[in-house]
Amino acid sequence: MVPIRPDNDEKRAVWEAYRQGRPGRVPMALATNPRIIVLDPALNAAGHDFETAARDPRAHVELALAHEHHRRTVLNHFTDDPTGLPDAWRIDLCVYNVYEAASLGAEVVYTRDSVPATEPFLGDENRDSVFDVPVDRPLELPFIRDRLAFWHEMKRICEDLRFEGRPVRLAPWAPVGTDGPLTVGCNLRGESMLLDLVEDPDYADRLLELVARFAVNRRAAFESYWGDEIGRGNNLADDSCAMLSPAMYERCVMPHHQRFYDAAPGRARSLHMCGDATRLFPTIHERLGVTSFDTGFPVDHGALRERLGPDVEIQGGPEVSLLLSGDADAVHERTRAILESGVTAGGRFVLREGNNLPPGVPYENLEAMYAACLEHGRYRAETGGAR
Repeated sequence: MVPIRPDNDEKRAVWEAYRQGRPGRVPMALATNPRIIVLDPALNAAGHDFETAARDPRAHVELALAHEHHRRTVLNHFTDDPTGLPDAWRIDLCVYNVYEAASLGAEVVYTRDSVPATEPFLGDENRDSVFDVPVDRPLELPFIRDRLAFWHEMKRICEDLRFEGRPVRLAPWAPVGTDGPLTVGCNLRGESMLLDLVEDPDYADRLLELVARFAVNRRAAFESYWGDEIGRGNNLADDSCAMLSPAMYERCVMPHHQRFYDAAPGRARSLHMCGDATRLFPTIHERLGVTSFDTGFPVDHGALRERLGPDVEIQGGPEVSLLLSGDADAVHERTRAILESGVTAGGRFVLREGNNLPPGVPYENLEAMYAACLEHGRYRAETGGAR
């Protein structure tokens, strides 16, 4: 039997208790973006594609509203985020994971069946050309300048717009995090980036330093541009590090991660890595002071908690492949096993998909995941561990 779903007040209380360090239950969230609309014919009534949304501000607004409406009226029934129509819609300009490579000169490629991507363009014959990009003046770079102008046109459209009888608010576009020096290096150089680490470490270090410096400068520039309209984050990702040994990570990439974090002293440090990367997390926690890890898959959640200790936040959950292709019983069992693995010790675990919900996940699988959270995600008051 599916447990009775909590109402919005109960959900709010779950998050408040978690953030105050006295959780009664593991909170559950789902990370999504508009691809779940674009790539699902049942939801994409307007027939929008990624290229149209990137070039037509009105189409982008319509797609963002369709995504947020789907979250509020469908997906959030399976999470601890609020359901029902909001007092005002809050939407974003979604640029996906192309903004860094595109700003540094890569071409954005659009296809019908996937999110926008970029093509590696730094071959051996032109690999130094990227050092001519003025990364110390990020707001002047053509791609960023173009997206900011696009944002302001979206803003103009939203000013008098009402959707489902409610006003629409556009959040500032503020790419203040980074997909990571190594990942962006691979976006620029392709597989040659990994060879550079071994065959030409001086060049690799220069390129990683450039990407990290660009991230630091971009964060500072956008925080100055928006002022108090945005928060002050310190979040880094670097999925490509999953291909490195711990020794190579420490030698080649960690100094550039440190550069990014150290540029914002006093802020909490968080990190996302997909892939088989958890072997790197203890070093990242101990050496870089990261206290929040957003995982992908594969992950042994109990072993990761044991290695990181009870005070570090871990976000993760069932693999997206299981959510997409498995049945509800398998999803429920996998979620239960994660919650009972020991990962909840200390009360610093957020259940979510691992990682980013794909289009077409059956709702019964999300129902099963949330049901397992409600059934097996309760904490013992005396220990902070799950029942």
